[in-house]
Amino acid sequence: MTFPSPTSALPPVGGVVPASKTDLDVMRCLVCDIRNRSLCNSMDEEGLAALAHSSRQLILPPSTTIIEEGEPALAFFNVTRGTVKLFKSLPDGRRQITGFADAGQFLGLSTAQTYSFGAETVDNVRLCRFMRPQLETLLSDYPTFERSLLAAVTDKLAEAQEQMLLLGRKTAREKVATFLLDRMKAFHLTANRRQEAETLASVPMTRVDIADYLGLTIETVSRTISAFRRDHLIASAENHRIRILSVATLANIASGQKAE
Repeated sequence: MTFPSPTSALPPVGGVVPASKTDLDVMRCLVCDIRNRSLCNSMDEEGLAALAHSSRQLILPPSTTIIEEGEPALAFFNVTRGTVKLFKSLPDGRRQITGFADAGQFLGLSTAQTYSFGAETVDNVRLCRFMRPQLETLLSDYPTFERSLLAAVTDKLAEAQEQMLLLGRKTAREKVATFLLDRMKAFHLTANRRQEAETLASVPMTRVDIADYLGLTIETVSRTISAFRRDHLIASAENHRIRILSVATLANIASGQKAE
């Protein structure tokens, strides 16, 4: 798997000697938009420097494969911007999207030798890549980082249980309502809790991806979203976003408290 080269240091301008790559790596972590809500938050200054030295930043366009299911699990990724879709494949080519990872979430952690899922960028994505030996060293040298990673894994297991309920028991309206509320919460976090972002849901993925994730047909997803618009529960917004006009009503639908 080949990725674009990480951003390198700029050449000298006006006779000024640029900072070393090590300094630039540390600065990248210090000014990172999602540092306070990512795994890096548990690291002190020394640990943050070690984290920076062990990682490389990658900026990837939409539809770029990050992880190939069944390939050697050689790297671990922390998403710092954009959205990544996760999926499992069947031998006949069919696949099930199992989730979407937004800024602040990680990908690729595995005790197995191969990846058990695939991952592909939905939009423009920025992430930090850790090769497996460097990650293992960090976990050994910084117990707080290891504990943060364990907590994140526990959260992922809880999300997997929610996904099982979503696919197994909820109706189409309940599934779409749940999806939109989840996307609203995700965008609120990545927007640093700006007040204007409180009722916006970021939906950069296609209707095909949404249908695949929810276990519905594209037609059902489109029909349900259109019905929510007619009922003035949601409205379109710019930049692949949807505004939730009635969070309480949508939450009632998602929880099964509102009749079909």
